[in-house]
Parts: sequence; C-alpha cells; structure tokens
Amino acid sequence: MTRASFPIHRLAKLLLGLFGYGIAISLMVRAGLGVAPWDVLTQGLVQQTGLAFGLLTNLIGVGVLLLWWPLRQRPGLGTVLNVLLVGPSAQFGLWLLPDVHVWWQQAAFFAAGLGLLALATGLYIGARFGPGPRDGLMTGLHARFGWPVWAVRTGIEGSVLLAGWWMGGTVGVGTLAFALLIGPLVGRTLRWFEPRVVVVPAAA
Repeated sequence: MTRASFPIHRLAKLLLGLFGYGIAISLMVRAGLGVAPWDVLTQGLVQQTGLAFGLLTNLIGVGVLLLWWPLRQRPGLGTVLNVLLVGPSAQFGLWLLPDVHVWWQQAAFFAAGLGLLALATGLYIGARFGPGPRDGLMTGLHARFGWPVWAVRTGIEGSVLLAGWWMGGTVGVGTLAFALLIGPLVGRTLRWFEPRVVVVPAAA
C-alpha cells in the first residue's frame, strides 16, 4: 500500500477514538457512581493486586484476545491498538482528573464519560480496522456456537460484573445507566461516523 492510498483519515479516527475511550473510562471511574462491567472487573483486580488500573486494562485485553485463537477470530489493527492504547489513556485520565464527591459533580463526570465513550466507540468502530477484543470475543462465540448475540453478551458481561463486584469493584446507578443507554448512544454515533455499520442492540 502506497502512502497516497493509506487511509490516514481512518487511522486518525481510530487513534482519536481509542484515546477518547480511555478518557471516558477515567471520567466514569472518578464519578464513583458505578462503571461498565469490564471496568468493574478491572477495579476489582486493582483492589486485589494493587496494580494500576491502566495496566490491568491492558492485561485483561491481552487475556481476552488470547481467547480469540480457539474461536478462529482474526484481530485487525484496531483490535491490537485497542489492547495497547486504551489502558494508558485511561491511566492518563485518572492521573489528570480528581475524585469528585458532590452529587452534581459526580453526575456531570459520569454523563460526560458516557457521552464521550459513545463518541469514541463510534469513531474507532467507524474507522473499520477491526473490533475491540471484548466485542470480538462476543461475535466469535456467536459464530462458533450459534448462541444468540444478546445471550452471549449478557453472559459475558454478567460474569465479569459479578466477579469484579465480588473483588471490590464499584457497582451502582452508573452501571445500570451504562447498560440502558450505551447501546442507543453508540447506535447514534455510528450513524454519524460510519453509516454503513449496522448495530444490533444487545443486552448489557
């Protein structure tokens, strides 16, 4: 591929989306109202191991990516960069942002994080460089065993949520809000950034 034909604009969308995704996670963590299921797992592992949130985000991504191999899934550039970049950007956001404890500040942080995460997801999926490791695991299990996508997603995210909560991760009203709102929000941002991508809402 020549320099002229390399999709620079798509790569820019991918990188911006992945960086924004990590910052969005850090906003929701600092809000303290509850986070997405995979981030509950990360928080629980932070409590158990003392390792940094961003590092554990990377390690979990690597572990999930290894599960692709028996499912015969092929990672793309976006998949690999997702594993490498979301953790550091989340850790940078946690370094930059303070903890908040006043209810309206918590609500503002969480809303900003949820909105930014939806925008970031639309960007990096719309770049069409491959799914994130967690989404690839879901679609791989669906393709390999024929289980419904909603059942696979519910089973995976329910399991990591319970494991993370048991280890000390934060589950709260924000976790419920994430489950109810992220699907419709991402559906809208994908229509902005890549209208050819069709999103089938799944239970979170």
